[in-house]
Amino acid sequence: MGTFNILCVGDIIGSPGVDFVRRNLWNLRKNNNIECVVANGENSANGNGIDSKSASMIFESGADVITTGNHVWHRKEFYNFLDENKFVLRPANYPDICPGAGYNIINIIGYKILFINLLGTVFMEDGLESAFITADRIFLREKDNFDFAVIDIHAEATSEKNALAKYIDGKNLNAGIIFGTHTHVQTADEKILKNGAGYITDLGMTGASDSVLGIKNELIIQKFLTKMPVKFEVGDDGIELQGVICKIDTGNFKCVEIKRINFTEN
Repeated sequence: MGTFNILCVGDIIGSPGVDFVRRNLWNLRKNNNIECVVANGENSANGNGIDSKSASMIFESGADVITTGNHVWHRKEFYNFLDENKFVLRPANYPDICPGAGYNIINIIGYKILFINLLGTVFMEDGLESAFITADRIFLREKDNFDFAVIDIHAEATSEKNALAKYIDGKNLNAGIIFGTHTHVQTADEKILKNGAGYITDLGMTGASDSVLGIKNELIIQKFLTKMPVKFEVGDDGIELQGVICKIDTGNFKCVEIKRINFTEN
């Protein structure tokens, strides 16, 4: 049985996260025989959001595809980059008039992989098309054009992520990997679903382990205590790369192994 190894990297938080990826990702790829890396980069710019500098650095560090989420629109100067670089995805259920693309089929060492970025609608953006309907439309449009899919569900509610993953897997559409992002907290529910998709509710983050979701502890505590506006600063104490490594059977394009990782430099 031949396998194709994919590393899925949790939300990269600010310059500390980007610098950590720059120092470690190529070696992580080499040591784990990784053929493809997909990373969520929607918080990779200093402050928040994503910009051309952070996206370019993530690519140079060894990522093949960058997914995003609701923070993708925070920097208007990034809109042209989205239009010009189809290896950076914004959520597909935003209107088509928005910059960029929500999915792409990319050929990696001979395999056609359908990468899809979806945004949840529970406790998230109002008025978006259902991610369920968006996924249906993409899979129908691209039927027979890909070998397997890799899907980022950027969502708040764990129930929505679970339901959408099982909805997609239930249609037996060669959804090889389905992972959640956004909460910055790695879940312990990695599994292979009934029809062969590898799944985890949230990858976690690439950011400071001694922080609150990547932000310095004292600032978040101050916010909770005072209820007053606080300027968030990204933590840089004990950076950790969280995510999963998945093995895809190149015979039937099912996931045969999914393993959580928590990588540090120590």
